[in-house]
Amino acid sequence: MTFDALWLLALPLFFGLGWLASRLDARSARSATGGLPDAYFRGLNFLLNEQPDKAIDAFVDVVRVDPETIELHFALGNLFRRRGETDRAIRVHQNLADRSDIRADEREHALFELGQDFLKAGLLDRAEDVFNQLEGSRYRAAALHHRLQIAQMVRDWRQAIELAERLHQDLGENRAREIAQFECELAASRLDVSAAGTVPGPDLLDAVRDAIGRAADADPSHPRPWLMRGQLAILEDEPMRAVEAWRRMLAISPAHVALIATDWIDAHRRIGRLEDGIADLERLLAEHASVDVLFAIFDARVARDGRALAIRWLERALRDAPSLLGLEKLLAARVEHVDEGERADLDLTLSLIQGQVRRLSRYVCSHCGFKARTYYWQCPGCSRWDAYVPRRGEELERG
Repeated sequence: MTFDALWLLALPLFFGLGWLASRLDARSARSATGGLPDAYFRGLNFLLNEQPDKAIDAFVDVVRVDPETIELHFALGNLFRRRGETDRAIRVHQNLADRSDIRADEREHALFELGQDFLKAGLLDRAEDVFNQLEGSRYRAAALHHRLQIAQMVRDWRQAIELAERLHQDLGENRAREIAQFECELAASRLDVSAAGTVPGPDLLDAVRDAIGRAADADPSHPRPWLMRGQLAILEDEPMRAVEAWRRMLAISPAHVALIATDWIDAHRRIGRLEDGIADLERLLAEHASVDVLFAIFDARVARDGRALAIRWLERALRDAPSLLGLEKLLAARVEHVDEGERADLDLTLSLIQGQVRRLSRYVCSHCGFKARTYYWQCPGCSRWDAYVPRRGEELERG
């Protein structure tokens, strides 16, 4: 055999030895860094430098090279969810949950992450199903919180009450105020039939009354059950009982009179105590400035004393407590009783201030700043309960 032939036979051997050496070098390098490839550290570096796109690319490379890196799968799935790529996050966590070669605690972790993916994607039924599977696991408390969140999102108030009571009883969390709100929402949802002009039947009214009673028992310091008791009494044509319920509400929170000021006047008129009703509102107005109370008093005075005297009262009230919302009310009242020349000037003034008035007339969430024309017990923006105060934006800006 010639020397050239021997050399040709040795080449494959040398190639194999080189490949083996490179593998050994790579393995020793990985063992020196805890078994993690370089792409892992590149991904961490990108995260620290707030470059999530490049971090994801790096972590994807790691997962492709080493599918056994469970923690990297979790990190990658969470990155996808944070970026709004919920489909990719679901695939990552679903694959982990379906694997048979991972520990029980890792599967529970994958299910918990998967439930959050479904929740972020708006797949509420699937999210709830996954969180239900975590009963008895170390994620039980967090899963209960998410289930309570879902129940509120779909307005399943019975389920929300049950879950809040479990958190209250089993985990020691104080959920009394939320339970009171859920009971009130349950009562309000049952009263929706009356909004279409249908008078609720006795059984429905009893169910509403029971829900309001449970709300008051859950949190005796909350004004809403007493406000709703008054509204229910009006629906049942019992204005005296409504006034009594609202007086209990005012003892808890006088500022909430703004929500029922007009009904307060009407109930007092019906029981023959209009003077007392107006006097009570004027006293409350002096202590808790409110344009809603101001307008209710003005309208009551118009009906009792006539427009001219009521306008004079409103002028004095605005001098004591200036208000752009009150000024609009005053100008609108005057415009109906002036000549054509003055009417044009008043109309112009009204048109100039209306945009600002609309902005100032909204309720504002004290947590997220969400503004709404309607008063909400639960903020539509951040879902916080009792985040709105019963005061308009103008009153809040004045402090």
